[in-house]
Amino acid sequence: MWKKIKLILGSVREYKKYAIITPIFMIFEALIECVMPFMMSALIDSVSFGVSTTYNGLPKERELNTIADIFKPIQYTNAGLGFTINVTVFGLMLTLVLMAGLSLTCGILGGRTAAKASIGMATNLRGDLYRKIQSFSFANIDKFSSASLVTRMTTDVQSVTMAFQMCIRIVIRAPLMMIFSAIMAFISGGIMACIFVVLVPIIAFGLFLIVKNAMGIFMRVFKRYDKLNESVEENVSGIRVVKSYVREDYEKQKFNTASDNMTGDFVKAEKIVALNNPLLNTTIHVSNILVVSLGTYIIYRSTVDANFWAHLTIGQMSSLLTYGIQILMSVLMISMIMVMLVMSIEAIRRISEVLEEEPTIVNPTNPIKEVKNGDISFENVSFKYKNTAERNALSNISVDIKSGQFVGIIGSTGSGKTSLVNLISRLYDVSEGSIKVGDVDVRNYDLKVLRDNVAVVLQKNVLFSGTIASNLRWGNKEATEEEMKRACKICHAMEIVNAKQEGFESPVEQGGANFSGGQKQRLCIARAILKKPKIMILDDSTSAVDTKTDKLIRKGLKEDLPHMTKIVIAQRISSIEEADKIIVLDDGRINAVGTHEELLKSCKIYQEVYYSQNRIGGNNAASKN
Repeated sequence: MWKKIKLILGSVREYKKYAIITPIFMIFEALIECVMPFMMSALIDSVSFGVSTTYNGLPKERELNTIADIFKPIQYTNAGLGFTINVTVFGLMLTLVLMAGLSLTCGILGGRTAAKASIGMATNLRGDLYRKIQSFSFANIDKFSSASLVTRMTTDVQSVTMAFQMCIRIVIRAPLMMIFSAIMAFISGGIMACIFVVLVPIIAFGLFLIVKNAMGIFMRVFKRYDKLNESVEENVSGIRVVKSYVREDYEKQKFNTASDNMTGDFVKAEKIVALNNPLLNTTIHVSNILVVSLGTYIIYRSTVDANFWAHLTIGQMSSLLTYGIQILMSVLMISMIMVMLVMSIEAIRRISEVLEEEPTIVNPTNPIKEVKNGDISFENVSFKYKNTAERNALSNISVDIKSGQFVGIIGSTGSGKTSLVNLISRLYDVSEGSIKVGDVDVRNYDLKVLRDNVAVVLQKNVLFSGTIASNLRWGNKEATEEEMKRACKICHAMEIVNAKQEGFESPVEQGGANFSGGQKQRLCIARAILKKPKIMILDDSTSAVDTKTDKLIRKGLKEDLPHMTKIVIAQRISSIEEADKIIVLDDGRINAVGTHEELLKSCKIYQEVYYSQNRIGGNNAASKN
């Protein structure tokens, strides 16, 4: 666990100086607050009338009768510390005011530096998490759900931030307050301080039981957060589906269930933790009763009997009451710190899981930084998403694609089409065999270079909030308006731009909500064209456009980008029938490879798809064979 904590603390970085300064302020604050009751007892004894004792305070004949007397020097003796000094009441009052001001200053400065250190750490930690996630391959991302990653970057980081702030403030202050107060209690009250020796273990044991019972519940809350975030994320991202199926009530119920479960855990835990205050108040009241009762008795007996075995002054009794509260409050704070630290330990574990996760795909030691051409070669490729998976997603794939070729891929759902093309740009790595681009194994390329030369338009098209121009420039941030126009003309997206009053500067809502599915697909293809890649992969990326536009897009790609290798995954045979080569996949294996005419003669799967899409019945299909 210490290794994980050290990993998290690494995010403090430039805010380390604030983290170091804060405990220093807390030490001074604790020291001053522990000395102040002692000074207060001296002041009380100095202004008490009719008190005469050889142990502590002033002799009776030195009573204060006028305001002027507070400026007169008097002799103050403290047998507990064994010293006698000449002071004035005014001097004691001024000292207390200065000490209170100094304590307040230390507290304010400690709070400011602790806030800077903790918030700074949180900022760095979120940045570290975000950058780590950006380095993940698809395999890494599959390991964590998106809802869980959101929880770790928000709720978990907040929990760790609060714990860190408590550590550099309260964790330092509370134990010191307890120790210093206990020492000063024995100095001021002597044997009377034994009251706290009896009470502290009692309250400590009670608080331990409370914390122990609450910890398990708080640990469970983090998983509840994941469920709640998952419910919200799914509902928001799929809101159109929810509304089209009139499932709002179901989604509300799912959210309410997740929320109620989390609420139930919090309520149960808070009910247990809420016992802290009654326990503390009861102990403080018992402490005060014992101190006042025994203290009054000792003061009275020592006044009438100079030989009484114990001596106590009113000031000393007052300081004992204060020290008792400080000691017991410190015990309570330590117990609350334990709860917070236990909660943060789970958060630290979850955050460190992400930070310690090693990307499954990394740059080679001496990467190749140039892709020669768009040649692609699959050599006995097998692939599975997890090493523990029972079966491969792809098995024994061997096929060659020449630069500039138009290649179609078709197959039933789950046959491995998307898995196949994801391997080309190293979104995943092969489990066996190799894939070569430009006669070089893709694992030897610099990742950025490879992915800049392999443009992928995924099945799920995404536009980001901004403008049409800002979305297109994801492909090339330096693209001019003329280059954007050319890319849009190739995929027949200029009509989308021209239809908007502001042209390329027309706003795009989050997720491209103000564009239709077909419009988003064409803009995403234009974005990929602007990368000027050597290989373009369209993963069913024209499924939302009409057949005529689909044909025009393919024609534009073929005529305007003849040297670019084009791989099209399609469900419609009409989208790939003009391809130089068509790959038919079935259950993760290549069933057949050939042209449209060749596959119609020799591939049963291709025939079935073609005849079904052209509404040719089974008897006619048989006659065609």
